[in-house]
Amino acid sequence: MKTTRKCRALLSVGLNLVALFFSTTAFITTYWCEGTQRVPKPNCSKQRRHNCIDYGVNDTDQSKVHYSWETGDDRFLFRRFHTGIWYSCEENIHEAGEKCRSFIDLAPASERGVLWLSVVSEVLYILLLVVGFSLMCLELFHSSNVIDGLKLNAFAAVFTVLSGLLGMVAHMMYTQVFQITVSLGPEDWRPHSWDYGWSFCMAWGSFTCCMAASVTTLNSYTKTVIEFRHKRKLFEQGLREEQSYMDQEAFHYFRDRSLQSISSAVEVYPGHGGMGGTRAGLVVGGPGPGPGPGPGSGAGRGKMRATSASIDLGENTDSLGEEQC
Repeated sequence: MKTTRKCRALLSVGLNLVALFFSTTAFITTYWCEGTQRVPKPNCSKQRRHNCIDYGVNDTDQSKVHYSWETGDDRFLFRRFHTGIWYSCEENIHEAGEKCRSFIDLAPASERGVLWLSVVSEVLYILLLVVGFSLMCLELFHSSNVIDGLKLNAFAAVFTVLSGLLGMVAHMMYTQVFQITVSLGPEDWRPHSWDYGWSFCMAWGSFTCCMAASVTTLNSYTKTVIEFRHKRKLFEQGLREEQSYMDQEAFHYFRDRSLQSISSAVEVYPGHGGMGGTRAGLVVGGPGPGPGPGPGSGAGRGKMRATSASIDLGENTDSLGEEQC
């Protein structure tokens, strides 16, 4: 039982650690959503010769009319972008590198409150994961008492479940805000095509591991409690059987002792006839079981028994004197 319980605790700690790593990575990265943006091609220059509009060699002469024969999508450049909770970064078409902007500033004013609520939920999600992970480690490595371990296990399960619920709400709120920003965001930022990135996958993977860790912890707590109850039931049943057996043994013992004491208390006085024998009589001086309620009948019966006893002794004395003669 102890080995199985330790294995379940190790599994819970491992899943919680994976969830904590995934959530932290997703929170600080900017690849929740990625795609392309359609922007007008820039003018060609000495530094840029590709994916640009070339107006000829006399492009510095403003008096001349310049024509561009590119139409449709040929006039636009599709640059890549990726967005996270904090920043949205897109490819810089004028020079090498990327240009990043705050995603909170890009979101519509009506959705910024929801976005901030999503950020707060993500922070609480990570903090509760840290608390649950600490309780699980404490229960695994520093809990020698089983009852204390069960209490830590229960608290860790509660914190992990709460963190998972907060994480789910935060991910859903961010997804809603991003979809609204795609439709109502700035013109120069609106994506032409987009999809969810690896940070978004890690965020939901963190939620999955978190819920798996909470279920494993609750299962470990429930199974341990059931095992203890079963063992306690068996112990009480064995104790009752042992008590019943002891009661039966004690009953037989005291019954035998009572019979022995009664048999030893009864004294039998047998009479012996013949030569040299004497007849012993039982002299009772107390009140007898006569029909009269008064003490006179008992005293008279006692005197009659004493007289008969003296007569018998006198006859025996006479016979003894004749034999001696």
